[in-house]
Amino acid sequence: MKREANYTSSLDFNKGKVEMVHGSGGKAMAQLIDELFIKTFSNEWLDQMNDQACFELPAGRVVMATDSHVISPLFFPGGDIGALSVHGTVNDVAMSGAIPKYLSVGFILEEGFPLADLKQIVESMAQAAEAAGVAIVTGDTKVVERGKGDGCFINTTGMGVVPAGINMGGDLVQAGDKILVSGTLGDHGVAIMSLRENLTFETTIESDSQSLNDLVAAMVEVVPDIHCLRDPTRGGLSATLNEIAQQAGVGMQIYEQQIPVKAQVKAACEFLGLDPLFVANEGKLVAFCPEDKADELLAVMQSHSKGQDAAIIGEVTEDSLSFVQMQTAFGGNRMVDWINGEQLPRIC
Repeated sequence: MKREANYTSSLDFNKGKVEMVHGSGGKAMAQLIDELFIKTFSNEWLDQMNDQACFELPAGRVVMATDSHVISPLFFPGGDIGALSVHGTVNDVAMSGAIPKYLSVGFILEEGFPLADLKQIVESMAQAAEAAGVAIVTGDTKVVERGKGDGCFINTTGMGVVPAGINMGGDLVQAGDKILVSGTLGDHGVAIMSLRENLTFETTIESDSQSLNDLVAAMVEVVPDIHCLRDPTRGGLSATLNEIAQQAGVGMQIYEQQIPVKAQVKAACEFLGLDPLFVANEGKLVAFCPEDKADELLAVMQSHSKGQDAAIIGEVTEDSLSFVQMQTAFGGNRMVDWINGEQLPRIC
């Protein structure tokens, strides 16, 4: 049951600011929760107004993932921190082959943050959750002093259930597996970098931020023996491949000409001195499957709206050193190592 409102006036979402009292646990905090979070995220679990959520899960193995989002700027072409925080955690759960069901949300807000921006972020989160078919069932809000934060940080934790017969993990990847990506790489990182104050390039590229659980469900339905799924976020494709190569004790061979990258992303990366393989993505996945299922899986991915640019980019090899190598467009071979240092700060 929702709390009965008893406030002298409504929050001013046009000109109002986040104040320290909005995190104090008193009436002002209750008003912020009632007039923004409960109103926007309303569902049968959240509306119970408890300090925790109690819910039923379907039969199966439970999957849980958590992620914190500190992106700068908060609003960017193709999305904002609100939608991103939902997409990121939904995707982390979905990469196990699970069906995401519930999310918790934690906000860390800086004193003076505009309520109008907070409202836009919260509404964006609600829309992203509804589109992904998940419910935001519990949450928390903290306010820090002016200058002690950067507007808005968000943590999301997700829960889901793996259907019977589905078993995925980096340790299951084996020599002979084909490596597929669901679409063009580097879109998110380039969209964010185009807004940085010290950079002077323009692009029409938008972030690829999106929930992939519906794409994963379609893939799993046709090819249930996919060995591993992973979303190449921080560190990009290079980090994902190196991580899994070490986890499985295998090597990998990929082919530059088969990796989908938009012309504008390539141009921006050349301008910035970046490698698209190191640039973060927020709406793409990497799949590893048996060689004899690769073409079938590719067809399923390309028939889905979120996988139209999917491609087979390489294969898993036997290599006790777990090297990831790429055949370049010129026919040579080079190592694809982990990113060294912080190439793109705060892009997710």
